[in-house]
Amino acid sequence: MRILVVEDDRILGEAISQRISRMGHGLDLAQTGSQANQMLSLQEYDLMLLDLNLPDMTGDQILQTLRKKQSNTPVIVLTARNEIKDRIALLDLGADDYMTKPVDFGELEARCRALLRRSQGQAQNTIEYGNVCLDLQACSVTVDGRIVDLKQREFRLLEVFISHTGRVLSKEALIEHIYNFNEHPNASVIEIYVARLRKSLQDSDINIRTIRGLGYLLEKHHG
Repeated sequence: MRILVVEDDRILGEAISQRISRMGHGLDLAQTGSQANQMLSLQEYDLMLLDLNLPDMTGDQILQTLRKKQSNTPVIVLTARNEIKDRIALLDLGADDYMTKPVDFGELEARCRALLRRSQGQAQNTIEYGNVCLDLQACSVTVDGRIVDLKQREFRLLEVFISHTGRVLSKEALIEHIYNFNEHPNASVIEIYVARLRKSLQDSDINIRTIRGLGYLLEKHHG
């Protein structure tokens, strides 16, 4: 998934980014409100972690602008405010969750997983499609209960496919989900990852079909 971290404290921002990156998600870091708004105008994110105290504007303003655009991007607010009235105001403004600083990274990861699950219509940390099961917490994949060895990016690519069943996904869309702004992979790298996924899932009852000129479609084998 593609996640935007908005945090003006460089050390904290980089620490959060490292934790999220280790989860295997594509990630971008903005240290000002204007940077965040620019990124949001260019890219649709699966989740945003939003600090409120930014040097050029408040996180409240960014959140308000985002919701006025009818964006459903889940937002976790990171705040030093701990008054109940402040939390109520943030939730009413459109925040999906909030955490008070200092942040516990383990809890932050769990809350990220929970919101990403919710946005994908999942109630648990596991996603099943055919005889394939993804465990989002353990970052593991099984076919008929047998562990399949996948590299981190291959796992996230499969997660994107299973989260968008019934939709044809272009190479560009797949790149946007699993890479950062400062990474510029050639579209051919997606072909490599798809080929590896197909080989790893050859004993499963799902298939990644190439739709010529458009992209890829995840589907179950017929018959």
